[in-house]
Amino acid sequence: MTKIVAADDAPNAQRDRSVPPARDPALAVAEEYQLARQKGTAEALELFIARHGDDSLAAKARADLQRLSR
Repeated sequence: MTKIVAADDAPNAQRDRSVPPARDPALAVAEEYQLARQKGTAEALELFIARHGDDSLAAKARADLQRLSR
């Protein structure tokens, strides 16, 4: 019977270097918010809110959107 060894269990196993490490989701959302603010359009802010409505930055985006509409 053949035993399958996971990469973590194999001594000297090399990890697949073709897959980059996962990004921090909070950083990705913050970068997206900054891009929406840089665009300065209602459409960009509305898209951010639609995508990240539960994030704390959505409240800031809503305030930015309100300032734009004045």
